[in-house]
Amino acid sequence: MRDDLGAEVPLSTAPLRVVSLVPSITEAIAVSAPEVLVGATDWCNYPPDLSVARVRGTKNPNLTAIAELRPDLVVANQEENRKLDVDRLRARGIAVWVTRIETVDEALGSLRRLFTGGLDVAPPAWLEEAEQVWAQPALGEGRRVAVPIWRKPWFWVGSGTYIDDVLSRIGLANVVTAPRYPKIGLADTLALNPELVLLPDEPYAFSADDGPAAMAGIATALVPGRALSWYGPAMVSARRTLDEAIGG
Repeated sequence: MRDDLGAEVPLSTAPLRVVSLVPSITEAIAVSAPEVLVGATDWCNYPPDLSVARVRGTKNPNLTAIAELRPDLVVANQEENRKLDVDRLRARGIAVWVTRIETVDEALGSLRRLFTGGLDVAPPAWLEEAEQVWAQPALGEGRRVAVPIWRKPWFWVGSGTYIDDVLSRIGLANVVTAPRYPKIGLADTLALNPELVLLPDEPYAFSADDGPAAMAGIATALVPGRALSWYGPAMVSARRTLDEAIGG
């Protein structure tokens, strides 16, 4: 059995104790196989009533606390978690399943493999519904947009990211073509002539009072960060939520 990066995951039976280091995957497991989830990061805030042991953050997980939970499997993500932590967990003899998700299709495929392979359970109903929702064709490049994820300094969504692919799937063209999440000054980004700036509420909590006034008269839309960046159950409503938020 191999994870998204091709690493062998030594599981002889279906895991009964799972720790998730990825907030969106934590939600996916919690609503689909809650009986196996025993630990999650401090940033795992969905479902709102989630009650499991906390193992610190995605970038600085408490490896000793994880080991003390005696997990059969730890679920991580190539972007969200550090390779160093994955290697250290594996050195302790803990099986780790690393996901790699940079597009909508990769998210759907990765989640299906995780559930049917890593967790050895049937695909959840929300996953099959999400596959139907995102099977609709991309709308083509429409409005030019920019999406900041932080300010002071300004960081933006760039190419080769899950969010960038979501934008293209709903008919938007990201003006920031630098890879990943580049640090670019506000004036330099606005000089790329976006027609609309999407302001998510995470990881930086943009709001009506924090963000729009800085955009020099360019139209803005406040959007839920979950709809933009969370793969899992949030994918079912993400397309509709984003369309409504931007007036699509």
